[in-house]
Amino acid sequence: MTTQNPDLFAHSRDAQIERESPLANRMRPRTLDEFAGQRHIIGPGRLLRRAIEADQLSSLIFYGPPGTGKTTLAMVIANTTESQFVTLNAVLDGVKQLRDVIADAEERRGLYGRRTTLFVDEVHRWNKAQQDALLPHVERGTIILIGATTENPYFEVNKALVSRSRIFQLRPLTNDDLRDVALRAVRDKERGYGNRPITLHDDALDHLVDVANGDARSVLNALELAVESTPLGEDGVITIDLGVAEESIQRRAVLYDKDGDVHYDTISAFIKSLRGSDPDAALYWMAKMIYAGEDPRFIFRRMAILAGEDIGMADPQAAVVVDACWSLFERIGLPEGQFPLTQAALYLATAPKSNTALSFFDALATVQQEREADVPNHLKDGNRDKEGFGHGEGYRYPHAYQEHWVAQQYLPGALQGKVFYEPSGQGYEKRIKLQVERRREEQLAALADVEDAHLEMWTTSPTDRARDRWLERAVAGTGRQLGALRDRLFAAAQMQRHHLVLDVKADDGLLLWEAVRIVPEGGVWAVVTPEGRENISGLATRLPELERPHLLSDLDSGDVRFDRIIGRNAFTHLHNQTGLIDRLHSLLLPDGKLCLLQIVPRRGQRLHELIDWAGETVLQQKVAAAEELLWSDSADTLVNWDIADLEAALLAQFTGIHIEKIAFQETRRITQAQLDRWFGSRADTTIGSYAQKLVEAGLNGEEVATIGRMYRRALQDQMVTWHSLYVLAVADYHVA
Repeated sequence: MTTQNPDLFAHSRDAQIERESPLANRMRPRTLDEFAGQRHIIGPGRLLRRAIEADQLSSLIFYGPPGTGKTTLAMVIANTTESQFVTLNAVLDGVKQLRDVIADAEERRGLYGRRTTLFVDEVHRWNKAQQDALLPHVERGTIILIGATTENPYFEVNKALVSRSRIFQLRPLTNDDLRDVALRAVRDKERGYGNRPITLHDDALDHLVDVANGDARSVLNALELAVESTPLGEDGVITIDLGVAEESIQRRAVLYDKDGDVHYDTISAFIKSLRGSDPDAALYWMAKMIYAGEDPRFIFRRMAILAGEDIGMADPQAAVVVDACWSLFERIGLPEGQFPLTQAALYLATAPKSNTALSFFDALATVQQEREADVPNHLKDGNRDKEGFGHGEGYRYPHAYQEHWVAQQYLPGALQGKVFYEPSGQGYEKRIKLQVERRREEQLAALADVEDAHLEMWTTSPTDRARDRWLERAVAGTGRQLGALRDRLFAAAQMQRHHLVLDVKADDGLLLWEAVRIVPEGGVWAVVTPEGRENISGLATRLPELERPHLLSDLDSGDVRFDRIIGRNAFTHLHNQTGLIDRLHSLLLPDGKLCLLQIVPRRGQRLHELIDWAGETVLQQKVAAAEELLWSDSADTLVNWDIADLEAALLAQFTGIHIEKIAFQETRRITQAQLDRWFGSRADTTIGSYAQKLVEAGLNGEEVATIGRMYRRALQDQMVTWHSLYVLAVADYHVA
């Protein structure tokens, strides 16, 4: 009698389960090349792909809606990593199972030096205590955590775990991605329906893809139902036409969790559409919520808040309309109750807007910060203490005066003149604005009768500290202004976290380090000179290896193409650099952008504008004319181009060119060394570069000597305002 190996039975049983499992499970990708979509995080050159291929993963959290590939991506990692890969499901497994995994991981690490990667599906389902149990082991490196969640990890996952993990957001798949998924399932002979005679009509495939709404699991489930429920035709073929497809998947899946991230994002979009006076967008977002089963009372509650916060006194009827529509809804119910719901939304979207109700919070902040302020005596209750303390004495009864109003003190004495409410110029509030302002002026005039102790508020004087801060800003403004230039470039570049970025002139790091911060899930390449490499490398070593910029000595980036190419002063000698523009175009991905900050030397500071030429008008005119010749010298590649030349050079390769002029000024100290470079050292009587140019432009030696003396007398060791002109050039990729 032979003994059967139980492992053989287990293997056979597993194989049978795999064959009989749903199509969506059988078709799970096993490699990165099979994986559909999510190119923004696993495309060539992206950080996550590099980390997976190098098997250098740190703890990760995959966040995204169902059907986008979170679990599948974890399985792909399991197939590529050399570490032990263990899976837990937060719905089925708890602390006991986690302890067993940790114990095995510690033993494996101690005996064999092998790492353990733990994948926790639906990690948000674990409570705080269960998530806390993971923390020390992630901290020590006992395990590498990969968590998958459909909920925003910043709200649903332990903050300590989030801070120790890199978060990647997965997006719904595109229609092209879903078509590839469906067609691969039809053609795959091993795991799909490649061994069956199937004809899938194009309109049927379009319907499956459209209604699946970015969910790969949904399109595969619908395809499976269509195939399994459709008999062979007379021709021996299973034909999936539009009718079959419509029966297989009839209702669009709408991603909406009433307790989750999409719920809050959708209501936020609805409120912002109302605030922005866009009735079409407001109706769309409200319809999406109702379609997904949101309680209309929740929507009414948010509209009631908006009526006070964002409309307020611009249309006091807004709150009345919302309240009336809400009452009607409670009487009518659904589905007819959708009419008053819609009426309220349309009224709010088309009403004038004012957020002056927020002035209450200014008053609240004042109350929180001030010392206890006594109620002015004439405003106190006179019914109890009028005889003993004179409370209420001096109060003027408004109804006894014309227009039922009289100027008198209502704020505490220390707050007289404080303004909280500023009427807007919208709707009804526009009508009361003038009245409020006039009465406020009269109220202030009435302060003449108040004791002198309250008049101090009318006097102001600058302090030495404030003057010192102003001087610091004047002297140290250049760095901040360069920072402002950088911010304008990045605002125009519209970078996303997963982008690949090339900085074509990165020695100073002004753009480089900001790019590194903005694209943590992509990557940054930087062209640096040998001199700049040392400084950049020194700073880069402080970053984890996978986050460091890739330093290049030229524009050879291998096979990598970029979403954004940036640079500051990359085209100083424009007419000699047309080849550089061609090369940058070839390095961009479709839909990429080239974003440049470029100083225009030709528009630089004219030195003659820095001094007072009183009494030397003729000489001033000669110098001004000479400088204009110098700054337009066609033989000098530094100044023989202007903004129009840059625009024309970019138009030769790019489209969608946008050029923005930016006047730039900085405070500079003119040193003796600088003057010596301009006019030559007085010690050795050599002639400097600027003086030489003046001679070449037609001024004689005596005139140049006079100019030199004037400049030294007026400028040496003086702070001057130095003007330059930058252009921000943004160019879109153009397919030739």
